[in-house]
Amino acid sequence: MSLPFALASPLLRRLDAETAHHLTIRALSLLPVNARPMDDAVLGQLLFGIAFPNPVGLAAGFDKNAEVPDAMLAQGFGFVEIGTVTPRPQPGNPRPRLFRLPADEAVINRFGFNNDGHAAMRARLVRRRERGGIVGVNLGANKDSADRAADYAAGIAAFSEFASYYTVNVSSPNTPGLRDLQARDALDDLLARVMEARAASPQARPVLLKIAPDLDAHALDDIVAVARARGIDGMIVSNTTISRPDGLGDSARAAETGGLSGRPLFALSTRVLAAAYQRVEGAFPLIGVGGIDSGAAALAKIRAGASLVQLYSALVFRGPGLVGEIKRGVSAALKSEATGYAGLVGRDAPERAKGF
Repeated sequence: MSLPFALASPLLRRLDAETAHHLTIRALSLLPVNARPMDDAVLGQLLFGIAFPNPVGLAAGFDKNAEVPDAMLAQGFGFVEIGTVTPRPQPGNPRPRLFRLPADEAVINRFGFNNDGHAAMRARLVRRRERGGIVGVNLGANKDSADRAADYAAGIAAFSEFASYYTVNVSSPNTPGLRDLQARDALDDLLARVMEARAASPQARPVLLKIAPDLDAHALDDIVAVARARGIDGMIVSNTTISRPDGLGDSARAAETGGLSGRPLFALSTRVLAAAYQRVEGAFPLIGVGGIDSGAAALAKIRAGASLVQLYSALVFRGPGLVGEIKRGVSAALKSEATGYAGLVGRDAPERAKGF
């Protein structure tokens, strides 16, 4: 797909970002799905009870409605996360709501969980159920929900037959009040109800929690304490940031409201990842997200504490060839380590988390 990307990229960049994204999804949905490439055995891991063929995942947000998970697995991703999906369809925030910052290789979005809802996503997953592959479902709550915890529990019930794992997304900055669910008491109630729903479902899939990068040490302490006490299976660190790092080249677009992702998020998200790794103390694995645009960046996430990584924004600027580049870099690093992943994961966490 690298040649088609090279040919299409100039045209797509002339379009507004959301239109370009919709066309990309449409094109992927029309292409024949190729076989998934074979991965170097050194890249495999067993985490959350799932055998991951490689550690590179597609982050939620690219395929909101489960339209192209198999096409993206065929690009070499070890796993794909679809969503965020809410019980009822919702249009999200008004357009424009997606902005490229090319000089910074960054993206700002304020989508607001626009998606087709549980029923439509479930129907698509029914159609692909025999294809295999690791497909996680990122769960959210409707903007106007009177009981947001119930929305997450409903997602557990709706996708228990199809999800490889669930992600409880309480960290999007684009749904008013959603991040309040990261507060200790609210999070404890939410995870209690989610885990109860999982226990009642026919198939008990792993539950992961996705957190924001805009946390102080006290907030992170509370989140990790609740997550460990409730027995979740892992955490994803992190979502987009509402902060704007100094030195952004596109100051006009940087002023747009929404969550910032891409290269400028790397330092902040990696620091929070390392701090989380220290607090988790091996109770469960972490997935590192935010600013991964090279093999070196992915390795830095792993050394900061991530067992797996996810990316999305860098695809806008680097294309799908980035997936193979990252896998080659991680493979080479693992082969130089006699202990494999155990010698890399978290090695740099004390340094990365210093002063948090």
